[in-house]
Amino acid sequence: MLRGRSLSVTSLGGLPQWEVEELPVENLLLFEVAWEVTNKVGGIYTVIQTKAKTTADEWGDNYFLIGPYFEHNMKTQVEQCEPANNAVKRAVETMNKHGCQVTDHADGKHVVTQFHEWQAGTGLILSRARKLPIATIFTTHATLLGRYLCAANIDFYNHLDKFNIDKEAGDRQIYHRYCMERAAVHCAHVFTTVSEITAIEAEHMLKRKPDVVTPNGLSVKKFSAVHEFQNLHAMYKARIQDFVRGHFYGHLDFDLEKTLFLFIAGRYEFSNKGADIFLESLSRLNFLLRMHRSDVTVVVFFIMPAKTNNFNVETLKGQAVRKQLWDIAHSVKEKFGKKLYDALLRGEIPDMNNILDRDDLTIMKRAIFSTQRQSLPPVTTHNMIDDSTDPILSTIRRIGLFNNRADRVKVILHPEFLSSTSPLLPMDYEEFVRGCHLGVFPSYYEPWGYTPAECTVMGIPSVTTNLSGFGCFMQEHVADPTAYGIYIVDRRFRSPDDSCNQLTKFLYGFCKQSRRQRIIQRNRTERLSDLLDWRYLGRYYQHARHLTLSRAFPDKFHVETISPPMTEGFKYPRPSSVPPSPSGSQASSPQSSDVEDETDDERYDEEEEAERDRLNIKSPFSLSHIPRRKKKLHGEYKN
Repeated sequence: MLRGRSLSVTSLGGLPQWEVEELPVENLLLFEVAWEVTNKVGGIYTVIQTKAKTTADEWGDNYFLIGPYFEHNMKTQVEQCEPANNAVKRAVETMNKHGCQVTDHADGKHVVTQFHEWQAGTGLILSRARKLPIATIFTTHATLLGRYLCAANIDFYNHLDKFNIDKEAGDRQIYHRYCMERAAVHCAHVFTTVSEITAIEAEHMLKRKPDVVTPNGLSVKKFSAVHEFQNLHAMYKARIQDFVRGHFYGHLDFDLEKTLFLFIAGRYEFSNKGADIFLESLSRLNFLLRMHRSDVTVVVFFIMPAKTNNFNVETLKGQAVRKQLWDIAHSVKEKFGKKLYDALLRGEIPDMNNILDRDDLTIMKRAIFSTQRQSLPPVTTHNMIDDSTDPILSTIRRIGLFNNRADRVKVILHPEFLSSTSPLLPMDYEEFVRGCHLGVFPSYYEPWGYTPAECTVMGIPSVTTNLSGFGCFMQEHVADPTAYGIYIVDRRFRSPDDSCNQLTKFLYGFCKQSRRQRIIQRNRTERLSDLLDWRYLGRYYQHARHLTLSRAFPDKFHVETISPPMTEGFKYPRPSSVPPSPSGSQASSPQSSDVEDETDDERYDEEEEAERDRLNIKSPFSLSHIPRRKKKLHGEYKN
């Protein structure tokens, strides 16, 4: 694909084969510039953080990240050191002496710089205006105006070609930022987006078709034990159950072993993230479960940061009551155990009516009395500053999901990010996700969607949409996403009410699964993690870099074919154990989670399915330094 005096490329089975002649990677410098290099704001931070190791493996000491300086982040995320690269070292010294006014110290190296989002676009625009010898890439993870329009509940995707772009940006007082974003897009040698759905949006909003789509990956951690992720699920689920015991004290009349934990997480964008349609579907799900007299209970967590005045008293009291009851039970158990032990030593069978004395009974009666509450369990864990106008709380009031005893769907809004140091729910986000049964992300505007992707690599099923980059990516590469625990809601070609009904159907079907079926589904979900590994998806970033080198330095590099690398071998067929009809493996009404499905048992063979998937997804290519004057295969599958 790329050839010239320095690098030449030929095609091998649809994948690029690279031959280095004169200019190795050691004579290239790669910079990535973003507002979120050490500043966790959104998904770009995850892109950069998880991709860093793979990129560093390829570029070594010639890879650099540039972002704003935040003192508090520097202390925890950055290890200060002297630059190993002499050119960069001299440039930094010059910056220090001249107040960031640098002279050129590249020493003949070719520089590739990738700018993420409009905040970093200023550097790209100035670099091109000053005619600096830099190959530039601009990546938009979401268009500025697109996010604003979708948040205004506009039928965005059906009117992409009808918007007066300048007027819409001006009306929302973001015209100056929009102009910077659009200028960066048109100044860049190569323009990329993170998904096909965002590519369509960018072509209309920013008036340039992206050159390359670079899907977002993750650094996938594989466990030595095949089913270790299942054990982690059980361990962290028990932690969530402890929280639920405290939160619902006095109303804990449902079986926690038959309770499913669902969650939605991310920025508090009520419509864009799909919290509106999710709440409406929960109301309908509650009706279905009550109508069928189901013994399944669904506890739903909304992990979306909002303005609060700290934890509310009732929530903290619930955890205090739970801990007090645990201490009392432990104390009585110790006393009971000692009496039993003494009786057995004497060769006696203890009188169970006398094993507990009057004091023990009094203590237990007081404990039971302490669990009485006059109010319903709260629907939020914090005191909200804008309680009366909060979109989630307002919708909960409208649909009437107040955690009544009769409700089979319980709702908990946790309006801050999770932390292991929290006195309420002491769990990190990853631990919490592993302990849940299903992540629900029915977004209307989601250029990629890291939340369902993170669920997938942890073996947790999730709901996404065909308006998210992740959902479209899975539709392309998985023949039956639902069988693999990826439920894709159609929000592009259906009305909002029809989409809500489809989401309700997905949730209701999930509630009908037996414990065995959920285990099988989690096994399949975890196997999809290979699709999201940067070792596979890094090839798209490679292609963008090679393309920008050919455009910035045409005398050194030349692209013969501009098509991106192929994803041959990226296909998961329908699992053989899944019945032809989805209804074949599910009961007509929700069943107890400990009931096994005999038909599924007969069809399912974990090792056989896993081996078939391993054959369909080939091994990733190697990313390492390219030695001088030696051939290196890039993007070629190893057998």
